[in-house]
Amino acid sequence: MQLVDLDRIREADALLAKVARRTPMEHSRVLGEYTGGEVHLKCENLQRTGSFKLRGAYVRLLGLDAERRAAGVVAASAGNHAQGVALAAHLLGIPATVYMPERAPLPKLAATKSYGAQVTLHGAVLAETLAAAKEHAERTGAEFIHPFDHPDIVAGQGTVGLEILEQLPEVRTILVPTGGGGLVAGVAAAVKATRPDVKVLAVQAEQAAAWPPSLAAGKPVPLTDTQTMADGIAVGEPGAVPFAHVSELVDGVLTVSEESLSRALLLCLERAKLVVEPAGVAAVAALLEHPEQVVSPTAAVVSGGNIDPLLLLQLIQHGMTSAGRYLSLSVRLPDRPGSLAGLLAKLGELNANVIDIEHSRISGALALGEVDVEVSLETRGQEHCEYVVTQLEAVGHTILARR
Repeated sequence: MQLVDLDRIREADALLAKVARRTPMEHSRVLGEYTGGEVHLKCENLQRTGSFKLRGAYVRLLGLDAERRAAGVVAASAGNHAQGVALAAHLLGIPATVYMPERAPLPKLAATKSYGAQVTLHGAVLAETLAAAKEHAERTGAEFIHPFDHPDIVAGQGTVGLEILEQLPEVRTILVPTGGGGLVAGVAAAVKATRPDVKVLAVQAEQAAAWPPSLAAGKPVPLTDTQTMADGIAVGEPGAVPFAHVSELVDGVLTVSEESLSRALLLCLERAKLVVEPAGVAAVAALLEHPEQVVSPTAAVVSGGNIDPLLLLQLIQHGMTSAGRYLSLSVRLPDRPGSLAGLLAKLGELNANVIDIEHSRISGALALGEVDVEVSLETRGQEHCEYVVTQLEAVGHTILARR
């Protein structure tokens, strides 16, 4: 397969000049300190529609002739590609239908509709949604716009790589969140053409990591399950076009845990003041989990920021737990007046803020005159958690469990 070359990506860049934003490259002191080097964030979460997807979608639609434009386009997406296609179609005056999974995040659903696309919810997973969109294309004659498996998509996404080289010419490592592979394929094609020394790494959620087995097999291999909070990169099988690029140009694939994703999301909110989605923050999660894999200066692509506020609340709580900001203890106390008050007073002295508490006298494990107390605390980090536990035990409290 002929790879997308630098000239094609530069042509895409010219086409996008008045459509896509040149997103900022933000220096991150906290990530630099963590990795022992210089780290910058390429903020595609600040792109129009909230992700990089507009780049590839617009280039793809612009390449359609008048007859195919008149027939309309159809796409399938968990959200970001849907919005990119919907806006691109709106800008070009093309009728658009978008299929989304039944549990697509509500903000992504609402945004896609707001750009004028006809939205149909179908399927529990993206593979089912894709199949429905392809059937629609065959039935109606609409042009199917694949989210990643097309050279125009790869060329459009490759403009992110051009911008990184312009904004951070001294870059030595680029981390890219990866699902089907369109973004990392484009970035690698743009970067390796002029800077083969730059290390380009794909990042996947470990619970939806199709690339490692596919690269090992020498062809795209489907996964049977993709259960991850990072819905934007929960793709069960790489595309053939991205596979050709990734297998030749990308230096490696890193996987990250759900805990790392939630910690990275919280870090971006607290320290970088960036609203991100779990898929969009995968590159930052890789810096937290695999700092030894990067050579400074590093650019981490923050690929999207479209997140449901309810999910954001859950992820903040999960991230704070992973970072040691929450501590849950099960403490056994004597069943006498003042015991609970004494525990709470000690926690106050230790600057541990009580979130909730449950006091139980009913358990087969309890002896006469004993009670169990379940207490959830807000703490200042892992060291503070250890200090609280140590000090409670030092004054005679029996801690049965901690979480």
